[in-house]
Amino acid sequence: MSVITTGSNPRLLLEGLNKVFGTEYKAHMKQFDKIFDEQSSSKAYEVDQMVETFGLAPVKNEGDDLAYDTQMQSFNPKYVHLTYAKGFIVTKENQRDELYGMAAKRAKALAFSMNQTKETVAANVLNNGFDSAFTMSGGDGTELFSTSHSNGPSGGTFANKLTTDADLTETSLEDMLIVIGNATDSRGLNVAMQAIRLVVPTALQFTSQRILGSVLQNDTGNNATNAVRDMNSIRDGFTVNNFLTDTDAWFLKTNCPEGMKCMARQAVENGQDNAFNSGNLRYKADERYSFGWSDPRGMYGTSGA
Repeated sequence: MSVITTGSNPRLLLEGLNKVFGTEYKAHMKQFDKIFDEQSSSKAYEVDQMVETFGLAPVKNEGDDLAYDTQMQSFNPKYVHLTYAKGFIVTKENQRDELYGMAAKRAKALAFSMNQTKETVAANVLNNGFDSAFTMSGGDGTELFSTSHSNGPSGGTFANKLTTDADLTETSLEDMLIVIGNATDSRGLNVAMQAIRLVVPTALQFTSQRILGSVLQNDTGNNATNAVRDMNSIRDGFTVNNFLTDTDAWFLKTNCPEGMKCMARQAVENGQDNAFNSGNLRYKADERYSFGWSDPRGMYGTSGA
C-alpha cells in the first residue's frame, strides 16, 4: 500500500520554496459527451433489445388475402457498469509538517485523475473500434466499425466504415457521408440517417478546419463550391478528442436513436477518514459507469490509410 510520508516529499517540509508545481494543470472540457448520449441507470447493468421492423409491402391482387409480416427480436446489448476508484493516504506527520497546503492540491489532483480516467475509457471505445477482440456484449459479435455488421434474424449485413480505409480528405469525407446517406434498417429499408459531428484526434484538427471551413473546395484550384459545407452535411461541424490514440483515424457521429451510449450508475463520490491506530488520513474517490453501443449505425469510422 502506497502511503505519502514525510520522506515522500521532504522539501515540502522546509520553508523558502518559491512554488510547488506539477499537480495542477488545466483540464480539457468534457469531451465524451460529443460521442456518447448520456443516460442514467439504477441497476447493476442495463440491457437494450433490438426488434426488427417490417419489410416492404407486396402487391395485393384483387380478391386475394393480404400478406402478413412477422417481427422478431434481434440483438440485446448489455451495459455492465464498472467501478473506477482511486485514493491516497497521508501520514499524520506529513499532514502536520508540510508547509504548502498540499491537502487541497492532492484532492484536486485526484479529481483530475478521475476525469481523465472517464475520458480515456470513453475514447477507448473508438480506439479499439477496429479490433475484432473488442465487441459489445450481446451485440452482433463484430467490432464497432465493420463492413459486415449483421442485420439480425432476417439476414443481410450493413457497413459503418469505408470499404477501403482512407485518410481524412474532402473526397473520403464525402464517401463516408454517402455511406451514411445509404443507410438501411434491419429489413433493408432506407432510413434518414444524418451525420451530426465529425470526431477527430488532435493531429487532424487543422485538416478538419480546412475541409469544413473552406468556402470553395479545399486544397484545389477548382472554382467549385465546398459541397459538404454548403449542404450542411455535418450538422455540428467537428470536435477534437484529445484521448484518441490513432493519429489518422476519424469518425462521424450520426442521429441514430440508440447508438453510442454512456450509462451513468453513480456519479463521483468522495470520502475521507482518519485511521484510529495510525492517524493516517485516507482520501478516496469512486465512480460507476459503462460505455458502449447498441446500434452501430450511431457511429461511422475509418482507421485511415
